[in-house]
Amino acid sequence: MNSSTINTETPNNSPDAPSESLVSSQDYASAALQDERYLAPLEKFYRRFSSPIKEFVQKQTFGSAILLCSVITAMILANSEFSDVYARLLHLPIGIKISSSVLETSLHHFINDGLMTLFFLLVGLEIKREILVGELSSLRKAALPILAALGGMIAPALIYFALNPSGDAARGWGIPMATDIAFAVAVLFLLGKRVPSSVMTFLLALAIVDDLGAVAVIGIFYTEQISFTYLFSGLGILGLMWLMNLLGIRRLWVYGVFGVMVWLCFLGSGVHATVAGVLVAFVVPARPKCNPMKFIQDLRFLLEELASLRNEDKLILASKEQTQIVEQIDKSASAVSSPLTRLEHSVQAPVNFLVIPIFAVTNAGVMIALDHLSESLTNPITLGVLLGLCVGKPVGIFSFTWLALKLRLGDLPDGADFRHILGVGMLAGIGFTMSIFIAELAFAGQEAAIASVKMGILFASVLSGLVGALTLFLVSQRSSARLHATADAT
Repeated sequence: MNSSTINTETPNNSPDAPSESLVSSQDYASAALQDERYLAPLEKFYRRFSSPIKEFVQKQTFGSAILLCSVITAMILANSEFSDVYARLLHLPIGIKISSSVLETSLHHFINDGLMTLFFLLVGLEIKREILVGELSSLRKAALPILAALGGMIAPALIYFALNPSGDAARGWGIPMATDIAFAVAVLFLLGKRVPSSVMTFLLALAIVDDLGAVAVIGIFYTEQISFTYLFSGLGILGLMWLMNLLGIRRLWVYGVFGVMVWLCFLGSGVHATVAGVLVAFVVPARPKCNPMKFIQDLRFLLEELASLRNEDKLILASKEQTQIVEQIDKSASAVSSPLTRLEHSVQAPVNFLVIPIFAVTNAGVMIALDHLSESLTNPITLGVLLGLCVGKPVGIFSFTWLALKLRLGDLPDGADFRHILGVGMLAGIGFTMSIFIAELAFAGQEAAIASVKMGILFASVLSGLVGALTLFLVSQRSSARLHATADAT
């Protein structure tokens, strides 16, 4: 073996019959597993406390808990003696100067137009993944969640429009169309194994289609004025990124640089800049550099080589050849992971634990006057959002799912019935993040209208979450009781 490079060409006899080196590597691995793992002096003490925290952070509920704390913080700030400071902070001007060009906006708009682009980038990556290999990868699998999502968008919009048919208030018809996937999934996660895993998959697919619909609504209906020069420049850069994909360019930093350019073009075009995040996601390469089967063969060969250089007396890599093999394994593992997957994993934590909480703190604050609470709840805008989310979502999702099954366009999730669909429809009424985002676009500069919308969104989200969770819990209890009764009878 050459000391400077590692030959990863798999020998002809390696895949089928176990060679002597493979057997010895298995024996060596078994012997190594029997040895006590080396621990730093304070590692046991550290792991005793860090492991439970790490486990909780990795759960879906942690991101939702942070989001909930952010909402509560915003509500406290808006209804305390710090409300004036809170309002002035949101309108704090910030800017970027490049040569003679100055891009200046408020902190509030920077968060909504800038940071939230990362959120939409993540949404776009999830949509593309689901279309390629997930629940939307075939027409048969995608039909039911797509039609359910359409029903969950159409019915709320119609209810809102029926209560606000004219004037500026009518612009808010798109607000109750959205579902907050983080909160909805967190509620299902808390119910645990009481709910079939296929129901969770159905909700995720539905919410992803819902997000795609919300992005389309933002781009088409909430764009005031278009600068075609900037728009076509942005689309041209997207075309160039697509060509880079076809040429096999997989460096994520290259797509990052061009992605920022697309965002700047969309920011100047009049089309909401966050739409750029979704479009950039669609041109990020989804194919890995290395074929997975080739990676498995190379990995088997490299592990055999590593085992042949073992040193029983030491638990560290004792030779340059061992270090080179480990580095080659690391490079191969990176090559077998697609740029889309790597980017999705790298932005998921910042979006869930930083971007969304910041958005919530700066957008969820609404002043609640208890003496005018009944008046606020009977406001047509508040009522349209409240009924759209709490009634329109479950009615639309349930009815369109029933229609799809009658037309034989899809099948119910495994182990689920229409009661589960009704519960999912209620959870879809949690429309927090995207609903508030659309509200800021629909009623830009109209503080009273935005306050009414946020009131409706908050009440609807709490009510939908509680009723949806209770419905699914009762369904699971009855299903469990029925199973026990059947078991006793037999």
